Amino acid sequence: MSSMTTGGSRRALGSGLRATAKVLPEHTRAHNRAMVLQHLFHEGPTSRADLARATSLTRVTVSDLINVLMAEGLVEELGVQRGRGVGKPAILVGMRTDAFQIVAVDLSDDTVMRGAVLTLTGEAVVRRSLAVDDRTGDELVALIERFARRLVAAATQPVIGVGIGAPGVIDGSGRVHEAPNRKWVDLPLAAILSDRLGLPVQVANDADVAALGEYTYGGASDSLLVVTVGQGVGAGLVVDGSRVYGTNSAAGELGHVTVVDDGEECACGRRGCLETLLSAPNLRRAVENLDADEATMVLARVGRILGTTLAPVVSALNLGEVLLCGPADLLDGALREAAHATVVERTMPAVSAGLRLRMATLDDDVVLAGAAVLVLGAQLGVS
Repeated sequence: MSSMTTGGSRRALGSGLRATAKVLPEHTRAHNRAMVLQHLFHEGPTSRADLARATSLTRVTVSDLINVLMAEGLVEELGVQRGRGVGKPAILVGMRTDAFQIVAVDLSDDTVMRGAVLTLTGEAVVRRSLAVDDRTGDELVALIERFARRLVAAATQPVIGVGIGAPGVIDGSGRVHEAPNRKWVDLPLAAILSDRLGLPVQVANDADVAALGEYTYGGASDSLLVVTVGQGVGAGLVVDGSRVYGTNSAAGELGHVTVVDDGEECACGRRGCLETLLSAPNLRRAVENLDADEATMVLARVGRILGTTLAPVVSALNLGEVLLCGPADLLDGALREAAHATVVERTMPAVSAGLRLRMATLDDDVVLAGAAVLVLGAQLGVS
C-alpha cells in the first residue's frame, strides 16, 4: 500500500500561499517544481496529464519533473487511474507526505518551549516540552539548539528542516531584530541554528506563523488576521493568499497600539497598550474574584476595545476572518462577541458582511503547524 494512502492528514488542507515575486528565467525550473508539488500536496494523487492541465505546463516538462521528484523520493507512482474511458489507463503519481518529517518549535510561551516532529501534512509523530527556566540571550539559543537536536533524533523519517515560531520582530531571513523579553537584538537566529544543527532552519514571528498554520492546515480564509493572546498580544496577517511582512517586518504589532489614554505601563515603555488589557495574565487578573456577571462585563469591555482596534484593520484590508488564539475560557464568549459586534458597528456593511470572528481551529498546535509551513515553503515551495 502506498505511503500516500497510509499517511493521510486528518485536517483539511487549505489553499497554498501565492507567490508575489516575478519568476525570473533562472528560477523557472524551481517554480515549476513547486507548482507540481503544490498541486500534489493539496489535491492528492494525479495523473501526469492532469498535472499538466492543472499547472499549464507541457506534458514533457511535467514528466521530466516527476522523474526528478521520484529520484529524490518526494513522489511515487500509485498505480493506474481506472474508469476514465477508452485508451491506456493513466498512472497516478502522489507526494510521499509521510516519508519525510519536519521539526517544529514553539517559543511563544516564556516559561516553556514546545516542540514536535510532524509529517508534511501536519500530523504530530512526537511531542516534547522543555522548561525555559528564565533563560534569555545566548543561554536560550543554546537551549533551543539542544531541544531541536532531541527532536531531530526522535524523528522516524528523514527531517527536511526545522521551523521555529518566536516572539519579536523577525525578518524573512530569520534574523531577530528585537525580542526584548528574550534579550535578543539583531540576532541571526536561523543562520546560527542552521549552522549548529546541519539542517535548514526557518524562524518567524509566532503570530505570523500562527496565521500560516491556520491558512494551510486550518482551512481559514485567504485574507485573515490571527490575534495571539498569551504573555503578550501579537497578530499575523495573510492577505489574498500572501503573508504580510511590512516595511520593517513588524506587520501585525497590534499589542503595542495605545488604546487607553493614561493606562497601565506596558513592557514596551508606553502606557495603555492593548497588551496591558488583552494579554492572558492581565485578563486573568482583571476577572479574579469576580462573580460570573461581573467577569462577563469586564471581558465584554475588553472585547469592545479590541473591536475598536480591529475595525480600521478589517476595513483597510477587507479581511474575511479574524481568529483569536489563546485561552478559550477568557476569549471565547463575551469578549469575542463584543469584539465582533464592535467591528460590525464601526465598519461599512460592504466590509463587515460575512466577516467571521472566531477562535483558531488549531488551538495549542497553531504555532507548531505554522512552523511546519515555514519549512514546507522554504524547502519544497509548498504551503
